[in-house]
Amino acid sequence: MASVQLADGVLNYQIDGPEGAPVLVLSNSLGTNLHMWDTQLPAFAAHFRVLRYDTRGHGQSLVTEGPYSIEQLGRDVLALLDALQIERAHFCGLSMGGLIGQWLGINAGHRLNRLIVCNTAAKIGAPEVWNPRIETVLRDGQVAMVGLRDASIERWFTPAYAAAHPDQAKRITDMLAATSPQGYAANCAAVRDADFRDQLSEIKVPLLVISGSADAVTPPSGGLFIQDNVVGAEYAEFHAAHLSNVEVGEPFSRRVIDFLLAR
Repeated sequence: MASVQLADGVLNYQIDGPEGAPVLVLSNSLGTNLHMWDTQLPAFAAHFRVLRYDTRGHGQSLVTEGPYSIEQLGRDVLALLDALQIERAHFCGLSMGGLIGQWLGINAGHRLNRLIVCNTAAKIGAPEVWNPRIETVLRDGQVAMVGLRDASIERWFTPAYAAAHPDQAKRITDMLAATSPQGYAANCAAVRDADFRDQLSEIKVPLLVISGSADAVTPPSGGLFIQDNVVGAEYAEFHAAHLSNVEVGEPFSRRVIDFLLAR
């Protein structure tokens, strides 16, 4: 693990894979950390210099006063790239990470080679969903985070996967219970306020959209909307709930690698 110093704190990151290989940045979902990508690491690191990081408010990265915005989180990524002297990179983000990817594609496409957004949408949820959650977490703190963990299994994984792989499901959902309540609430606000529906056409970099057919948080309709509004975008759908990279594993990794290595 390593960190870079931002203006208001440190951003935690980890780099794996051969020096000199194309850089692939992986961005975590709301309530997880960089280890949500552990399943992909062996396959990705065979081809790329894999740069994982904990989004502000998560893992070992800085927790600052909220609310945050997706623009702020996107600028954190650019600051990370600048600190590591990386001019251009591939970017793959899931859920909230997918929103960050959309912001980067719209506003900083010159820093991207190819872009993958997974289990996400141009707008995720409505204020009446996010505001009560924010209020509960800020009021009840870590107790609320444990409650969210217990409720997240059915949102993040299909029942069949959760039953067959309880240790893996627990490993991921425990990340939520360990997340800073202040950081989580601030990121909930960032997701609540993000709306890129009218800006998607500004994404010009090659784009792959991945959805989960059993994802109730960000259904395939949201991914298809992104594909329909970005010229040349590709689309893939797997039988999975919200964390398709974890649930699908190798086929997910192979689809991403095929897209990134395409000529």
